Amino acid sequence: MPEPIDFYFDFSSPYGYLMAEKIDAVAAKHGRKVKWHPILLGVIFQATGARPPTEGVSSRGRYMANDFHRSARFMGIPYSPPSRFPLPTQNAARAFYWLHGQDCALARRFAHAAYRALFVDDRDISSPDTVLDIAASLGVDRAQLAAALQTPEIKARLKDECDAALAAGIFGSPHVIIDGEHFFGADRLPQIERWLETGGF
Repeated sequence: MPEPIDFYFDFSSPYGYLMAEKIDAVAAKHGRKVKWHPILLGVIFQATGARPPTEGVSSRGRYMANDFHRSARFMGIPYSPPSRFPLPTQNAARAFYWLHGQDCALARRFAHAAYRALFVDDRDISSPDTVLDIAASLGVDRAQLAAALQTPEIKARLKDECDAALAAGIFGSPHVIIDGEHFFGADRLPQIERWLETGGF
C-alpha cells in the first residue's frame, strides 16, 4: 500500500485553507490517504530566516490579498478575508493533535471547521474560547479539551511536529510531500493531481 501523502499547513495560511479543502478528495481519487500536520509558521520562519509573504513591500502585500480572493474563486472555495490576519494558531494546532490522538476523523473535521471559522466566518481562532467552541460544536467535551491544551505533553507534541517539519525541509504553508517529492503552494494542486495520475513526471 502506498505511503500517505504528507500535508503541512498553518491554520492562519489562506493557501493552506484552499489546499485543505481539496487535498483529501484528490488523494482519494488515486487510492491515497493524507496525513495532516498543523505547524506554526512563526517557528518555521524564525528557523529559516524567512518573512511572511504579506509583510514588507506594500505592492507585494496588495498582490497577495488580491490573489487570495482570486485563487479561492478559481478553486470554487468560499473565502472572506479575516479582520485579524495573521494570527497565532498554537491553540488550534494543539487541539488538532489532541483530537487526533482520540479520533483521526474528528481531528480532520475540526481542522476544516477551524479553517472555515477563520476564512469564511471571520472568527478569531487564536482565542482558546473560539477553539473550544468549534470543538464543542463537533461534540468534543469542552472541559476535557481545555485541560488538554495546557498539558506539557500536547505542547511538546506541537513543538516536535514543528521540529520534524523543519527536518523534512518544510518552509511554508501549504507544503505537500508525495513519496519524497515536495510541492509548495495551493497552485501546485494540478501538478499534484498529474503526479498521482502518472506516478511522477
